[in-house]
Amino acid sequence: MQDRAELVVIGAGQAALTLAESLRRAGDQRSIALLGEEAHPPYQRPPLSKAYLSGKMEKERLWLKPHAWYVENDITLLTQWQAHALDRQAREVISTDGRRFGYETLVLATGSRPRSFPENLGGALPGVHTLRGIDDIDRLEPELAEAHRLVVVGGGYIGLEAAAIARMQGLQVTLVEAAPRILARVACDITADMMRDLHSAQGVTLREGVGVDQIMPGPTGAVEEVRLSDGTRCPADIVIIGIGALANDALAREAGLECLDTAGGGVLVDALCRSSDPAIYAIGDAAAFPIAGRMMRLESVQNACDQARALANTLQGNASAYAPTPWFWSDQYDRKLQIAGLNIGADNTVFRPGPRPGTGSVWYFRGTTLLAVDALSDPRAYMTGKRWLEQGISPSPDEVRDPEADLKAAV
Repeated sequence: MQDRAELVVIGAGQAALTLAESLRRAGDQRSIALLGEEAHPPYQRPPLSKAYLSGKMEKERLWLKPHAWYVENDITLLTQWQAHALDRQAREVISTDGRRFGYETLVLATGSRPRSFPENLGGALPGVHTLRGIDDIDRLEPELAEAHRLVVVGGGYIGLEAAAIARMQGLQVTLVEAAPRILARVACDITADMMRDLHSAQGVTLREGVGVDQIMPGPTGAVEEVRLSDGTRCPADIVIIGIGALANDALAREAGLECLDTAGGGVLVDALCRSSDPAIYAIGDAAAFPIAGRMMRLESVQNACDQARALANTLQGNASAYAPTPWFWSDQYDRKLQIAGLNIGADNTVFRPGPRPGTGSVWYFRGTTLLAVDALSDPRAYMTGKRWLEQGISPSPDEVRDPEADLKAAV
């Protein structure tokens, strides 16, 4: 059996949906097919570890579009379509059951997957979870409802969000981070201190600079205990692993496309999202593109959507180089951490107090050039910093540091 479309997208997440929608809104009439591995239509991922896990959002509210939208817009959506290989010469995608889907233009929007904890150290035990998709949350939610003790391995945003949800549901939570501090890869000491204070005040036990030696089973075979590198034994009914993500780039690698060999991988593309094959593009979490003087991936909804829109312009003949000002957010308890820009290369950080205790913003500079801002429940600082970054404007570090200074008048 063989099918064909002028534009085939492998992946059916936020990037894939945004690309298809952008093309249709612009009047593009080419045939489009989205090949998704999951059983679900394209859906929102940010609420999974927040509102959906806490039971405040129904599954149907996650869908990005109703089923009728795909029919009305003449977009073929195939779920549970598992791509196995690319035949670049024939321009066909081959599924695990041997089906072939032909293309004129192919877009890889395959996303990323969580790093797993080694199986020989207990990573495959019942009760050990990673969080990425709806099915992961559906498996976790009933266990979380019955659990009393949670150990989170990893002090990044996913781990901290999971810890917050669990504490709000009344669980005893221990969070273990092997690096010297939480958020070591993505934020400075000041931001980490604010988040540590927030979680400590909520009763989370934070263990930083300590690794996990083994996740141990109990009499039933399910997880019962986490043994740390300093000899501590942490009782656990559930363990959540949040130790980073890897690009889903195996299809590209096996097909001979150029890929990034560090930082979790990724399909190498230029500013127009073009891979080393002129008929193949890549967007979203799976794409490594030039930004801040290096090739790197950005794992965020903003990147997925904006990069997809830029590619839609390019595919219509209006070459649109993608040069974003990244922004992210993380909801924890009643606080929102908002981030704009990238702090890569910063040599100076400035803290500015927020509107109430426990809030504030951290401003990253290289010399006197503003690179990024982290704002914890300080939306005015975030919006001001984001606008300056988009416009290429830099206030002086001294003006930002002065709590009496009016930021709007600083530049």
